[in-house]
Amino acid sequence: MPPTDPRLTDGTPMRPLSCTTCGAGVLVRKSSWHQTSVQWDGEALRRCAERPAGRSGFQACGALTASIREAALSGTLPVIDDDREH
Repeated sequence: MPPTDPRLTDGTPMRPLSCTTCGAGVLVRKSSWHQTSVQWDGEALRRCAERPAGRSGFQACGALTASIREAALSGTLPVIDDDREH
């Protein structure tokens, strides 16, 4: 069995965050500067300005990515393994 990544078991919850472009609200957890978990709900998917209507398999939104990065840089979204190589 592979070792468990301690960043996934440290008890740090996902936090609510809204896209600064469209206002879509998601839950986010920033494990490191290179790893981000995002949980979308139906309302967020409907509000997303970059998601084509009715498209399945939607993977990412550039505006939300920028919003998450800004929140991490400002300290409002903690980066659990903050190696500062961003």
